[in-house]
Amino acid sequence: MTIKLYDQDSHKKSFQAQVLSCEPDKDCWQVVLDATAFFPEGGGQAADTGMLGPVHVLDVHEKQGVIRHKTDGPLTPGERVTGTLNWAKRFDRMQQHSGEHLISGLVHQHFGYDNVGFHLGDQEVTLDFNGILSPEDLQEVEWAANQAVAANFPVEVSYPSREELAALEYRSKIEIEGQVRIVSFPGYDVCACCAPHVNHTGEIGLIKITHVQSHRGGVRVHILCGMRALKDYREKEASVRQISVLLSAKEALVSQAVTHLKEEQFATQGRLLALQKRLLSQELSLLPENSCNVSYFFQDLDANAVRDFVNQLMNRCTGYCAAFLGSDEAGYRYIIGSPTEDVRPLGKALNHALQGQGGGKPQMIQGSLNASRDAIEKILAQEDF
Repeated sequence: MTIKLYDQDSHKKSFQAQVLSCEPDKDCWQVVLDATAFFPEGGGQAADTGMLGPVHVLDVHEKQGVIRHKTDGPLTPGERVTGTLNWAKRFDRMQQHSGEHLISGLVHQHFGYDNVGFHLGDQEVTLDFNGILSPEDLQEVEWAANQAVAANFPVEVSYPSREELAALEYRSKIEIEGQVRIVSFPGYDVCACCAPHVNHTGEIGLIKITHVQSHRGGVRVHILCGMRALKDYREKEASVRQISVLLSAKEALVSQAVTHLKEEQFATQGRLLALQKRLLSQELSLLPENSCNVSYFFQDLDANAVRDFVNQLMNRCTGYCAAFLGSDEAGYRYIIGSPTEDVRPLGKALNHALQGQGGGKPQMIQGSLNASRDAIEKILAQEDF
């Protein structure tokens, strides 16, 4: 059984230990020590990394009380080595995990929901709850969690007896055999957990809920804690500042400025669409009645306006009526219709010859072609329609 130094002191950054065994494992080695401060993967938290003497610790796992360190080099059984954790990564994970306990405890306390899923990645932390939480609910939880951080009270770790455990109300996602390790945030959360945590809530730093989405009848909540939350704030602050400059608006008013810009854009699009329809109406008026097999090429027009144009063409001509929207460089989208004929064979011929795709009903098809105007017109001229 490996002595778990991380249980005794979650802030131990380095330690001395004896190598009990070192076995090759493909291109790596599996090292067992008599004691370790390296936390193995578990409880939703990834394993620590760092150094054991001259070799790198790549991963850590526990099986039946024995902790194995995956290293990139061998060590000699019997020798004593110094272990050094990647402390920045460990502390970051402790901040995130401790923040998760506060959020989960508060959600359970205020709304009665259970945390049924937890993922602590290097970029994001997600919590799954088996109930619906509104934005207002989450703001309430976020505020209370940050009040707990500001209070800077001690985080308690205990190993209750079976009798004590039976009388204790605590959260746990799974049934645990053997000794249960309880991590308590007094007044906020009591939970069975094997992972290392901060000693005082103030170490967590800022707790920020960044996103929420529906998930399996409940919600998935995304959070950031400590330096991750500060980094996220800086990135969003820089983005708001850039938008403020682009819109010539105060930072606090960028939302109003964007809303105004969208309204102007919508009005401009309406005027542009009206002009396009007028242009297409003029094109239509120039077409002689009963024209046969007509095609038009347009650039930068609204697809819906072009579709309406083809519908009107079908009332004035025979054979096929085709409109191609795009350019030689970007390719073309097509709409082809006929008042009396099945245009699908023509579409298949275009698609086959010009790397296209699309289809539709006998009287109208739509698709796209990766070809030039000359190539399209050549195929149209070859088809007997």
